[in-house]
Amino acid sequence: MKIYIGHSRDMDYIDDLYEPIREYEKGTDHIFILPHENNSKDWHGRDFYNNLDIFIAEVSLSTTGLGIELGWAYDSNIPIYCIYKKGQKISSSLKSVTDNFFEYGTSADLIDKIKLIINENDK
Repeated sequence: MKIYIGHSRDMDYIDDLYEPIREYEKGTDHIFILPHENNSKDWHGRDFYNNLDIFIAEVSLSTTGLGIELGWAYDSNIPIYCIYKKGQKISSSLKSVTDNFFEYGTSADLIDKIKLIINENDK
């Protein structure tokens, strides 16, 4: 399964997202695409989203770029799931692209939510 993880650049995405996800990924046959890994400047055009199985958006912080990506994924009929840190207020506009929201507290909880999302799509 090809899973894209979208997020704000303003968060500590290396420690909070990438490290736990890469550790989890080692025991799976899933491919996680982490857009800013290794300071990559790669930009994905609209057609890129057609090749995804799932789009998981970390939405604790609002960002215009993530909103654009979510719109492209939505237009491509890619299942969208939003995850956010416990206690964060998220944008109500996200409800226009998905009804799937998951709150997490710790890195372990984050991975549990991702596993739940994957299992829901593995059916």
